[in-house]
Order: sequence, then structure tokens, then C-alpha cells
Amino acid sequence: MISALAAGFIFGLSSGWAPGPLLTLVITQTLQHGVTEGIKVASAPLITDLPIILVSFVLLTQVADFRGALGIISLVGGCYVLYLAYECFKTKPVSLGGPQEQPESIRKGMLINFLNPHPYLFWMTVGTPYLLRLKQESLAASLLFMASFYGLLVGSKCILAVLVGRSRTFLMSKGYLLILRILAGMLALFAVFLIRDGLVFLGILG
Repeated sequence: MISALAAGFIFGLSSGWAPGPLLTLVITQTLQHGVTEGIKVASAPLITDLPIILVSFVLLTQVADFRGALGIISLVGGCYVLYLAYECFKTKPVSLGGPQEQPESIRKGMLINFLNPHPYLFWMTVGTPYLLRLKQESLAASLLFMASFYGLLVGSKCILAVLVGRSRTFLMSKGYLLILRILAGMLALFAVFLIRDGLVFLGILG
């Protein structure tokens, strides 16, 4: 039980704070639309990871070569992240008193996470095998691992959204636009990495 709790804590916190498209989207949505929208993005894994976990179980037991599937997911995800980078780059100063476009944070967060190959890789190589071992020893330990993992994974990103939300009055400044330009560049960089991973998985790149 203690080892399961510790493993969930370590994996969840490291994944929650690791740089990536979802973390960057938490920051951009918080800056553009407020803390609530950032928290919605941070909560996306709670919705998208269940089918990812189920897919990892199927792939482990039935599919001999899953690199092609991960390659396609990476390519589609890279293109979508490039689109988000463009949206972020063209953002204009926000009038706090005026109407804003619909943030669609849940949809964006779900797409980012679902099209990102890294959750698949984690559950394929680490999470699912570990859960299978825990299940043989104790179902309670498996549930404890899942609870601690997602508690830290989502919780750490929510904390970041709250911290970033304190800069809400910064939205009308040039500094705000500069931050968004930098974040757009980060998203574009992550998109390049995803596309590269996809090409590697498909055997196009060595």
C-alpha cells in the first residue's frame, strides 16, 4: 500500500509539472480566460485517460506492433498543437469588461491529451504493467495508486492555474502579449517534437 501510494505520488507529480502541450495550454487558457478555464484543462486527463488505459490493456494483450498507431496519433496531435500555437500567437489584448470568445477549455484539453502519445506510452510501458502487478497482490493498492497518481497529476496543474490566475490584471499589458508569444513558440516546439515522434514511430525517421 505504501509503495503504491509513493509510486502514484512520484509519477503524478512528475507528470503534472513536466513541460508539455497540456501544461502550456493550462497556462494559456488561465491567462486568456481565468483560473476556472485553466482548471478545466488540467482536469482533462480524468476524462480522456480511461480509454487510453483500456487501449493500453488491449495493445499489451492483442497487438504485436503498436508503433504505427502511436505514429498516427503523434502526427495528428502535432498538427493540432500547431493550430493551438497559431491561435495563441494571434491573441490580442483582452478587455476584462468586454465579451470574449468561448474558451472551450474542456474540448481543447481533451483533444490535446487524447492526441498526445505520451499518456499512451506511459500506460503501455509503466502504468498498466504496474497496475497488473498490484492487482495480483491487492485491488486496494491498485485503487490507491490510481487515486494518488491522478490526485497529483491534476492537482499540481490546478495549483499552477491558481498561481497563474493571480496575473489576471496583466491581460491588457504588452507583457501579457509577450508571454503568449513565448507560449505559442513553446507549443510550436512541442508540435515539432510530436511530429518527429510520429515519423520515428512510422519508420520514416531513424
